[in-house]
Amino acid sequence: MEEYIGGLWDKLITRVAYQGYPDARVELAQMKNIAATFFRALGGDPGLNLQSGSATTHGARRSWLERIAGIGEKAELTWADETTLHLPAFIDYFPERELNRELYLWLLALVAHDVDPEASYLQRNQAATLALLSAFPSLQERYHRLVEASLLRRPDPSELKKQEAENELLLRQALLQPGSVHTELKKVGRKEFNFVPVPLWLNTPPKNAINNTKPASKLTPEQAQGSAVQSDTEQRKRMAERTDMPDNPSPFMLLFRAESLFSWAEYVKVNRPLDEDDNPDAQRAANDFDVMSVANDGKSTASRVRFDLDLPAEADDDLLLADGILYPEWHYKKQQLQEKHARIQMLLARDAKAIALPEHLRATAKRLRQQFQSLTPERQRLRAQLSGDDIDIDACVRFSAERRGANSGHAVASPGLYLDNRQQSRDMACLLLADLSMSTDTWVNNQARVIDVIRDSLYLLCEALSATRDRFALYGFSSVRRDNVRFHLLKGFDEKYSDQIRGRLAEIKPGFYTRMGAAIRHASAILQQQKNARRLLLILTDGKPNDLDQYEGRYGIEDTRVAIHAARQLGLIPFCVTIDEKAEEYLLHLFGAKGYIVVKDAAELPQLLPRLYAQLTQA
Repeated sequence: MEEYIGGLWDKLITRVAYQGYPDARVELAQMKNIAATFFRALGGDPGLNLQSGSATTHGARRSWLERIAGIGEKAELTWADETTLHLPAFIDYFPERELNRELYLWLLALVAHDVDPEASYLQRNQAATLALLSAFPSLQERYHRLVEASLLRRPDPSELKKQEAENELLLRQALLQPGSVHTELKKVGRKEFNFVPVPLWLNTPPKNAINNTKPASKLTPEQAQGSAVQSDTEQRKRMAERTDMPDNPSPFMLLFRAESLFSWAEYVKVNRPLDEDDNPDAQRAANDFDVMSVANDGKSTASRVRFDLDLPAEADDDLLLADGILYPEWHYKKQQLQEKHARIQMLLARDAKAIALPEHLRATAKRLRQQFQSLTPERQRLRAQLSGDDIDIDACVRFSAERRGANSGHAVASPGLYLDNRQQSRDMACLLLADLSMSTDTWVNNQARVIDVIRDSLYLLCEALSATRDRFALYGFSSVRRDNVRFHLLKGFDEKYSDQIRGRLAEIKPGFYTRMGAAIRHASAILQQQKNARRLLLILTDGKPNDLDQYEGRYGIEDTRVAIHAARQLGLIPFCVTIDEKAEEYLLHLFGAKGYIVVKDAAELPQLLPRLYAQLTQA
């Protein structure tokens, strides 16, 4: 009965006391176009996701102080973790819409200057405020407007109990004079602080956001890990029943989208250990992942099912052209390059047979060849040259007329009187790097998979470029951890496009993962060796960088970004073509505003890719 009455009282207080201003509400979605840009412009971490946050609670039930102050059940506060900045989905705290909008911008700027995130609530936010105002003094006026408006919404200390009033006075002083409060807030009772959170400040993550996961079965994480006396086989089986899946994808940046790993109709969700795990058995668990036991009755079984991610036997695999080509990899947490960290394996299709161009592409290929012939360098006839192969009659007539009509005593400079025939210059080399990971095995429509669309695109691009004198090469890549980055030779710069090359393209197949940073570094090394004036690195993919080990999420994104930056420093022109519908949310961070294009309809890629190449290579 007491809980029932308490619940009714909660609802009554929330309805009566919540003092938001719906007419002045500003939603996060309305700030989408400027939020990310503003955050990064003020020095914010460019790899941090921006996302709608969750309400921060102090205990199971919100205090009446929060409700009276206008921070009710529906209100959200701002907090950040290692990868994500959680902002309120809307702000209606102030009666003026402009103030609510300024509060969004202030919070973005404050996170960018969160100099001591491990400090207490009071000290952390004072330090961040001082750092921000010191870096951008022009924000002083905006800050004081927000503070004045915020103080009007806070509870009157004279109406509070002693300890609550003391906390409120400390908060007010910290707002008015950041850095002047060196004491800490006081607890009311044994367990909980009792104070109204400051909407202008950063808060600690909610307890339910620290482990924001959902178990795939009825087993708890503790049960899934098993007791110390359980056998190794039983532990591995239980670990296979766990999963860690993120909720509420970011409206600004795409969360990790796992590659397809299925080799049968039903799939097993797996909690994958990382290379940097504190668990001493993490490496063994990662190695054992390739072969897993599966049992439906909860008992051990002798049968084992091999995943598609397993490497094929040597006799069935592609020919190994080179092994042990080592490249560094960027560790974003340590902010340093790990030397000789990723290993490239150069591969060539073992049984590729020479074939003709597929019938369904021939009409399109013929049209593209005709169009791309206009890009072929031609001899150009230049007039009025100082030297040349022939006399420019028109220039001679004009010069003679000008000399006769000139006043006496004024010499007429001798112009160019010759015609010269010169070859136009189009000094271009292009390396296309295609993503061949398992995600390309998904279906675009009822007729074709992503890998089929990629193959047709490569066919047509080769047909188009063969009509020009541009030098080009094709490679594909996938990976299984850092020591096995598979780099497939489809066409080298020194090879002529032929039926044999078409046979290699016919043999490409999806598999494994997307360690994009290592692949870009090796492609850059190959392209750098070309002596052409312009060198284009064209990357064709359908998703984010990822792999079995720690190369997921932020780690893979940051390593790929560093690899792209290194390619630009070599004088190359990296450009990404993707069919990932949400790629714009992370490709801007990787390639910049003009360094990528998103193809909304994957089926159109074969026709769009040659046209895109023509636009990118126009002088």
